[in-house]
This record gives sequence, structure tokens and C-alpha cells, in this order.
Amino acid sequence: MNSGLRYIKNLVRQGENDHLEFKRKAAHPEKIMKEVVAFANSTGGKLLVGVDDSGEIPGVKFPEEEEYILNKAITELCSPRIDYELEVIRLSEFEERAILVYDIPEGARKPYYAREKPKDKYGKAYIRLADKSIQASREVVGILKHRKRDEDYAFRYGDKEKLLLKYLETHGRVTVKQFSELAKISYYQSSQKLILLASNNVLKIHPNEKEDFFVFAEDSIS
Repeated sequence: MNSGLRYIKNLVRQGENDHLEFKRKAAHPEKIMKEVVAFANSTGGKLLVGVDDSGEIPGVKFPEEEEYILNKAITELCSPRIDYELEVIRLSEFEERAILVYDIPEGARKPYYAREKPKDKYGKAYIRLADKSIQASREVVGILKHRKRDEDYAFRYGDKEKLLLKYLETHGRVTVKQFSELAKISYYQSSQKLILLASNNVLKIHPNEKEDFFVFAEDSIS
């Protein structure tokens, strides 16, 4: 067994996780771009093309074609531009089948968006959550935008914020909807206040497929 294939098998044994995604082939590249964007918006990861979800490693029959399709999609469907490294690992020296290993680093220009078509004006932001790529909430996108500017945002602890902190001391976590109802403010106002507190590292957001929640930054759970 060549060292490259041994490396792939060691990765595959880990199973899909927050830094690893398997794809059988490059069919529907617009759907695969959400994985690429999710890695860039999170802490990076590897996309293995030629590996089944089950962990089987059939490889792709025409690696050059698959590479062309995916490279083109990353260029045309992801915004801002996403840097990546690609390694092509042959299953053996006697056949063309290979695994494409896309190494996507954490991006420096978050948030990143994936479009379904090159001409689409807007795309969707995704983040990595365990072994899934989920659409980022308005709050996650807002926090990513604030942090990209690398600035401190002045705010004061008004009555609403004090009410929120007291609630968190008792309950440990809060959603946008809960804070809206607690403070008797609009959902939008609740969202903006929580984004500001998270951007200043007072709170930390925990994305969830159903509904995000916030906790004290120092009490963050993994």
C-alpha cells in the first residue's frame, strides 16, 4: 500500500466530523460548495472526493475531470475567494482512479457565501457543526462580520443587558427569542444586542440546526 493511500485510510477511519467531509464524486458541485464554505467560515477542514459516506474508498474514475469541475465551482460559486490546497492520491500505480483531497483553511475574510449559480447575486453562508454543514443564522453572520473588521464595538450595560446577564446567571443559556420576550423588545433588537455582546467576547454563540443559543463566553461548552 502506498503512503498516500495509507494516509487516506487513516483519515477515513475517523469518520466525518467537524474537520472532515466525504463525497463520492463531484456530481452537483453547487451542493458541495456549502461544505467548502462551511470549512472556511469555521476552523478549516478536508474534503475527500472519492470516498463514500460509509467509508468505502472507490476513488473517482476520471480525477482530472472531477478536479476541473470542483476547481471551477470554487472559483465561480464561492465568495469571497477561498484559498485551498489540492492533493491527488492514486489508489495504485496501475490505475487512474484516485482520491482528491481538498484542504480548506480557516478563512481570513469571513463570512464566505456559496451561490447555486455563478450569476446569482446572493449566496448563503454555512458553518460546520459536527459532521454537518448548516446554514449560518443571521446572528452567526453578524458576528463573523464584526470580527472580520477586528474592531472593538462600544456598548453599555443598560437595563436590558443587565436583565439578560441576570437571566444567564440563573439559566445558563438564552436564545434570541427568549431575550426578546424577557426584555420586551423586538426580535431584531434582541438579535443586534446579542451580536454586539458576542462580538465583544462577553457571550459566545452556539450554532444549532433548530435554534442558536448564547452563553457566557467563560462558560462556553464544546
